[in-house]
Amino acid sequence: MACTPTAPAQNAPAVPGARMWGGRFSSGPAPEMDRLNRSLPVDRRLWRHDVAGSRAWAAALGAAGVIDPAEAADLRAGLDAVAARLESWSEADWAAAGDEDVHTLVERLLGDEIGPTAGKLHTGRSRNDQVATDFRLWALEAVKTLDAALRDVQLALVEQAEQHVATVMPSYTHMQRAQPVSAAHWLLSHAWPLARDRERLADAGDRVSVLPLGSGAIAGCPFPVDRVLLKESLGFRAVSPNSVDAVADRDWVAELLFVAAMAGVHLSRLAEDLVLFASSEFGFVRLSDRFSTGSSLMPQKRNPDALELARGKAGRLIGDLTGMLALLKGLPSGYNKDLQEDKSALFSAFDALTDVLPAVAGTIRSMTIDAARCAGAVDSAMLATDLADFLVREGVPFREAHGAVGRLVRAAEALGCPLSALPREVFVEVSREFASADLDSLFSATASIEARASEGGTSPASVRTQIAALLGQI
Repeated sequence: MACTPTAPAQNAPAVPGARMWGGRFSSGPAPEMDRLNRSLPVDRRLWRHDVAGSRAWAAALGAAGVIDPAEAADLRAGLDAVAARLESWSEADWAAAGDEDVHTLVERLLGDEIGPTAGKLHTGRSRNDQVATDFRLWALEAVKTLDAALRDVQLALVEQAEQHVATVMPSYTHMQRAQPVSAAHWLLSHAWPLARDRERLADAGDRVSVLPLGSGAIAGCPFPVDRVLLKESLGFRAVSPNSVDAVADRDWVAELLFVAAMAGVHLSRLAEDLVLFASSEFGFVRLSDRFSTGSSLMPQKRNPDALELARGKAGRLIGDLTGMLALLKGLPSGYNKDLQEDKSALFSAFDALTDVLPAVAGTIRSMTIDAARCAGAVDSAMLATDLADFLVREGVPFREAHGAVGRLVRAAEALGCPLSALPREVFVEVSREFASADLDSLFSATASIEARASEGGTSPASVRTQIAALLGQI
């Protein structure tokens, strides 16, 4: 049955600003809808990537014969002019822009520069593959920035470690003194998790580097655009193999958020150690005034706020990851507007880490470790395992040796004296193998550290091997 034609309704927008759609609508969106739908305040930071992707798309359209060479050249020149214009924009300019999103803004400004030819730029392209491309381009830069910042914290830890290979301090399990280690070994225990974070970041970066452009809205591009050429011109590693998946894939966002959250957890644990060790009760570390704050009431206070903020940011990073996974879990295939929230999450995580990492690196570089206070916290009970190891070397099964030394510890507690102050006869009574032992050497924290020379141990040689390995990676 034929439709009776009517005069087309005019699309009179209810709010100012350009948008890429509207022909089938009788009016523009209500102000409330525009406020909810408008993403320019968030995605404005993608403008450079939108211009870059658009330049590549214009070149690809020209190479495919979809537009003539002169039009392709006009589009690229116009986009360069748009970039120069946006580069000079102030906050007031951005606030005045009423565009729906950054893609609409760039296309509107392109029209200002070159006129109706600007309308050919979007041929065969959708905002679905456009935003996915822009966001990945931004993320590839963000990966490099975060890697450099993580590397700097690692380097700060290694620099401190190089100065404290011979510094003795307690290690802790269950927050109880455990065995003596070198301060360098403890510092490096925080450098290795950051190495894993950088590995995960690089691995995730490989999956970021997949080009969605050319996927269209969902079904692909109907024009013979060379996607391999696009990939090369934009610096991507691979081309997406499926257009439905390409416009909806945000696995890589979740992966980067996991890397960010994991790095945040590692920074939080480092911060917790330093907050404790900088306290008067421990006194192992003194933080620089430059990375501490004071109290508005108590003049004597030196607060480790940089570290506490690092610890606090970890909660936000975990929340960004959790929110993204919750967003993705119920989506049907293809692009859905829910995905507009992906940028807020990743931008938030990136901003948090780029604030925290330099402050943590500066805190570590500027702090001082009190070697005497660290060594003074090592008591003879922490050498109990070394006593058991001595008995093992004398042929006593470890389980028997463990029980014998446990009885020595109990005897010292009963007498209210250090383990090392027990009379020799008590040692011999517990195990006759102690009769010929050099007890002074058995209660040497330095000897205990030197004995742990296996790969990954706390001996000076092992620690120097760790330092060399980390410097080789850094």
